Amino acid sequence: MSSEQDSQNGGAANQDAQGSRSRWWLLLLLLPYVGLLYPPLYSRLEPELWGIPFFIWYQFLWVLITVVITTIVYKVRS
Repeated sequence: MSSEQDSQNGGAANQDAQGSRSRWWLLLLLLPYVGLLYPPLYSRLEPELWGIPFFIWYQFLWVLITVVITTIVYKVRS
């Protein structure tokens, strides 16, 4: 029984070490929040991209960036 407990404790310690290492990837999920946190930084019309004002394409770009970040975090954590 002692060897079973030791293997369980070792497995739990290994999972904790992996979990804390993987948690750093979760900080990437804050990037979209920070990028869109302060609207005065991007609430302007210029520069336009294909006739689309900066305000709109900047936000849409963050949608795409968020998809990429979420995919990376999902792949790393699974």
